Parts: sequence; structure tokens; C-alpha cells
Amino acid sequence: MARKQTVKQKPATRNKSVKRPVKRPVKRPVKKAVKKASLGRPRIAGTAELDMEFRGDFGARQIFQFLDVQTFKELEAFSSQEITDRVITPLVQAVERIRKQLAMANRHLAGDQKFAQRFQSELARVTQASKR
Repeated sequence: MARKQTVKQKPATRNKSVKRPVKRPVKRPVKKAVKKASLGRPRIAGTAELDMEFRGDFGARQIFQFLDVQTFKELEAFSSQEITDRVITPLVQAVERIRKQLAMANRHLAGDQKFAQRFQSELARVTQASKR
């Protein structure tokens, strides 16, 4: 039997006169690595005493004494808001006690008359309820 001869087809030639749009690669957003901001190498050791660095700042030294911290490492455990809250809270409580004591003596701080009147009325209500 005779073999069938295959006819090779010529590759299709492109019409050079027709311009095809150039496919450009899709630009995907590049994820940038988030670097944690660094302050660099500490200039003072964590075990260094706060009193030596803040020897001229009496207010700061009082705060260190109030917080009962001696080293930088111990101080770094607190946030600024936490330090502020711990220092201010006893003062606020003391002022409230002063306001109440003055109201009981029919006195008040400047611009604090409404508080004194309200406190006196509450105190009278409580004392009357306890007598019954």
C-alpha cells in the first residue's frame, strides 16, 4: 500500500499593515514591607538609675518616687497615660474630700456653690432615712 503524503501547510502570515494592540502586563500593587520605627541603640543602659539622669529635675524625681521605680527599665513598663492617671487620681480624691468637708461646714470653693447645695440635700436625705 502506498503511503499518503501529508502536505505541509505554510504558517499563516500576519498582515503587517494591521496594527494589533500591545498587551501590557497588569500592574499589581506592590506590598511594601512595614518597618517598625526604631530609635536606634539606647544611649543609656536599662539598669541605669533614674536619679543620676534626672538629678536636676525635682518634679520627675518625685514621680519616680511615687511610682517606686529606680531604673529606666522599670520606668519603661508604664505608659504616659498610666503615669498621669496614677499621679492625678489621689489629687482628685483629695479635692473631692475637701469639697465635701466644706459643704458640711456650709462653705464652698469658688464657683462650687451648686455642688455644696446638692451635697447638703443628699446628706440631709441620708440622715433622715437613717433616723427612721
